[in-house]
Amino acid sequence: MINISKNAQEHFTSLLLSEPKGTQIRVFIVNPGTPNAECGVAFCPENEIEEADLALKYDKFFVYVNKNIISYLKNSEIDLVIDKIGSQLTLKAPYAKNNFSEKTSSSLEEKIRSFLNLEVNPQLSMHGGQVKLIKIDQNGIATIQFGGGCNGCAMIGLTLKSTVEKKLLASFPEIKKVHDETQHLHGKHSFY
Repeated sequence: MINISKNAQEHFTSLLLSEPKGTQIRVFIVNPGTPNAECGVAFCPENEIEEADLALKYDKFFVYVNKNIISYLKNSEIDLVIDKIGSQLTLKAPYAKNNFSEKTSSSLEEKIRSFLNLEVNPQLSMHGGQVKLIKIDQNGIATIQFGGGCNGCAMIGLTLKSTVEKKLLASFPEIKKVHDETQHLHGKHSFY
């Protein structure tokens, strides 16, 4: 479930010695299954253990996880990285942003909308922009629309070809071309 390195386990054991008796560790995800998912580790006092929690046993402590987020923690790892400056606890949860509520029978449009939200929009949001799918025609042409900082950006042609179209064509063989129908406004409203 959660692979905790030997260094991280020793670190947790050491930290728990300074906490009240019975305190354990909690791993949580805020906004699981969304592009905004954030993972965390915290102390879990006995009085904060919930009925929906699963207790994962390690050598000298338990890790509590709400059973509703277990699928998002598949192949997750906790490690203690030590370098010349100090140490840092890291938590990697590769499935934290996956939308498991999608049915396998989702339409192509739904799959692409989800893909854009999970794989493309997080990059575009760093510049205040986003992209959304408008439609897919019978010839496999996906029509998209940019918004926010992408509207009118001088780099939009490159973003369209090297990011959006490239990723969509690689992930969805049904798509043959991507068309941008944004009415790009030129001016100072874009970030770049």
